[in-house]
Amino acid sequence: MTRAEILSDIKQAEDEAKGMVIQAQEARNQKINDAKSEAREILKSAEEEASKYYISEIGKAKEESRKEKEKLIKKGYQEAEEIKSKAKKNIPNATKFISTEFERAANA
Repeated sequence: MTRAEILSDIKQAEDEAKGMVIQAQEARNQKINDAKSEAREILKSAEEEASKYYISEIGKAKEESRKEKEKLIKKGYQEAEEIKSKAKKNIPNATKFISTEFERAANA
């Protein structure tokens, strides 16, 4: 082989190596782009799931709060009815006491 042939072979080998490097870089870039795209999809999916979970939990909390409110209102009405009932039972005694005290004051 002559010197020119050897240099030509070296040049050809360098060109092939450069081509392989370019192909490898393109493949790497494509894989990076694919990975970024997949990551965006995963994030989007996770955000959608988080949003659904948030809405669900807020709904549960509102329902629990509504039930607790109803329970407290019902308890309040029951207590008010008990107080009202006791007060009605005491009306005759209170009337009698007031009458007695009035008579004492009038006779004194």
